[in-house]
Amino acid sequence: MDAAAPRTPPWLRAAFVCVLATAAAPAVETMPARLYEVTTETGMPHLEENLRYTITKQRQCLAHQGLSSAFPILSHPALRGCRLEQESRDGATVSYLLVCEGGHGTTGDAVWKLGERQLRGTLNVKLGGKNMTFYQRVTARAVGKCTA
Repeated sequence: MDAAAPRTPPWLRAAFVCVLATAAAPAVETMPARLYEVTTETGMPHLEENLRYTITKQRQCLAHQGLSSAFPILSHPALRGCRLEQESRDGATVSYLLVCEGGHGTTGDAVWKLGERQLRGTLNVKLGGKNMTFYQRVTARAVGKCTA
């Protein structure tokens, strides 16, 4: 070692290693399973006023890995072969792209805002070939622990 070379203090080396390890680590589960009071609103702007919105409420356990399937409309026959993929995270925001098999042109995306006591997700969909759009918004308020 060259005597004229500057020495890095041990605390700085440790901090650098810690930062590198954190940056290289895969995304981990940051939202453990909790019981939520879930309100789901589906909006279809192209329909008459009295048919435009539906709202349902239920209790369910949600965890991070379930966010991509938490929108009930994804199980509707019109979206058969569609799923949310390509997760990206930016702080307390988780985003997905709607990917559909079969080339029917349906497109969309979903964005979740994660809070300590509340989750809010919105799925926006444009059905291919019909120029019809709709959204589904899920608001989940934490109410306790999940039971096994």
